[in-house]
Amino acid sequence: MARELAVAVAIIAIATLVALGLRANVTATNLVMVYLLGVVAIATRCGRQIAVLASFLSVAAFDFFCVPPYLTFRVDDYQYLITFLGMLVVALVISTQTARIRKQAAEAVGRVARTEVLYRLSRRLSGQSQVFEVARAAAECAEEVFQTGVVIFLPDEGKITFRRRSSDQLPIPRAEEAVAQWVFDHAEKAGSGTRMFGDSTAFYLPLKGTRERVGVMGLVSAADAFTGEQMQLLEIFAHQTALAMERTRSQHAAEAARIEMQREEMRSSLLSAVSHDLRTPLASITGAASTLRSQGDRLEPETRNELLESISDEAERLSRLVSNLLDMTRLESGVELRRDLYPLEEIVGAALQRMERQLQRRQVTTDLPDSLPLVYADDVLLGQVVVNLLENAVKYTPEGTPIEVAAEAGTQAITLEIRDHGAGFAPGEEGRIFEKFYRGKSKGARGVGLGLAICRAVIEAHRGTIEAFNRSGGGAVFRIRLPLAEV
Repeated sequence: MARELAVAVAIIAIATLVALGLRANVTATNLVMVYLLGVVAIATRCGRQIAVLASFLSVAAFDFFCVPPYLTFRVDDYQYLITFLGMLVVALVISTQTARIRKQAAEAVGRVARTEVLYRLSRRLSGQSQVFEVARAAAECAEEVFQTGVVIFLPDEGKITFRRRSSDQLPIPRAEEAVAQWVFDHAEKAGSGTRMFGDSTAFYLPLKGTRERVGVMGLVSAADAFTGEQMQLLEIFAHQTALAMERTRSQHAAEAARIEMQREEMRSSLLSAVSHDLRTPLASITGAASTLRSQGDRLEPETRNELLESISDEAERLSRLVSNLLDMTRLESGVELRRDLYPLEEIVGAALQRMERQLQRRQVTTDLPDSLPLVYADDVLLGQVVVNLLENAVKYTPEGTPIEVAAEAGTQAITLEIRDHGAGFAPGEEGRIFEKFYRGKSKGARGVGLGLAICRAVIEAHRGTIEAFNRSGGGAVFRIRLPLAEV
């Protein structure tokens, strides 16, 4: 205030000197403009109160130095009173409006600076995925903005502990842990510069989210060291930090809930598969074996053979189901591939031989050029993929429809396709069929829903791709692409 008053007096003095220099050649009413320019200069540099005071001082100086009789406030020509009044009104309007514009400009600059600070804070917080990382980033940003040490303390089972803090260093005495706990419990500011715990070293603010309190922010400074705008910005800082920490917690809780839900769905699917698809062949085996044991001597040879064949088929089916479950477990635990260079036609031939009995009523056409390069793969796992795809084609297509196996080589990959002539996929089903425990919508199809999931896991372990789509004219196509060179 004193500095601004000195500036105002100096400007009025300069305006007076200029007016005195022009007084002999310029009329008094025109000298008013010199003082009005001085008022404008004062209003652009000083506060509103000083600018208003300068308006009155300018009128007084004009009367004392520029209106005859000089060096006195007495006026011989009362017409000058109108000049004084007009000069005062104009000076007051200029000073008031200029001061208001300056205030608005300063507020706008403050809002821009505050917006930039909050934008910088939000950018730092948005890139963090852990609560401690959010706390550390917020504390570092607060230190840069408020130029003081900042530490954020996190609760442990509802209690604030200085062990859970954003900084490795602790610039606050551990004895003030009780102060931080009080702030956390009562959700009120306390510490240095406040009425509560005013003798503390630090100033503490609660971090309050929309649903709960998530921590306490401690600043190595007194509360009264911050201006009103700084305190408001600090409170916004604390609120934004609390929201970011709460949001991070909610995301973790939602992710944990999603994983738990998927686990429950998988457990339910597995139990459903075990209760039905494993129980059914066991029941068939048990029934056939009991019949043979109790009535074997009285049965016709053909009937005994049918019962024995049923036992063999159901035992094989049971073996495949258990094998799929074990294979899926091995693949998810990261099985090591035993890769080498193999002819693709040998892998496909071995798979067709394994499926010979299931394919005996099918016409299987193969198109495997002799010029195919060797494929770098684990022959056992890749052969299992072909078996699973052939078994899927048998299961989901009408009996007697043909199946085609074709391959071709590109510059970087070899492509293998297994095509059938069934009903194809339902809309949107192409992407889901590779999910674990997902089974197609065909009536009467049996299985756990792991065969195609195993295929995808094996192919991805080979750094390849597998996709499924409907073929033109009806049917489904499974396309596998495997890289030619080792990756």
